[in-house]
Amino acid sequence: MVETAVHGKMQLSSSQQQGLVFGCAFLAAGIVLSTIVFPFWHLIREDVFEDVVILTNDNGTCYVETIDAVPKIIENCDLTAGDEVTIKFGKDLAWATIVTP
Repeated sequence: MVETAVHGKMQLSSSQQQGLVFGCAFLAAGIVLSTIVFPFWHLIREDVFEDVVILTNDNGTCYVETIDAVPKIIENCDLTAGDEVTIKFGKDLAWATIVTP
């Protein structure tokens, strides 16, 4: 006896259903493992605040040295070498912003 499909309804064979279940289980396992191995909060860097001295100003781009030994670049800077400021930067990133009190 042959069954005919109802118009507008899709029927999956047994092997297609098993393949769909396997694919969904594989995807779910991948998401769980990637969350355990590489948690999403590692994408968000912590902000660091530090008092620094401007080393040089090169046409509006200031350079400072910080405790993490990564030189920081400050764009649109109108300060001169030797000025003391408080900056905010992401941990281990090369750019910073000046924090105004």
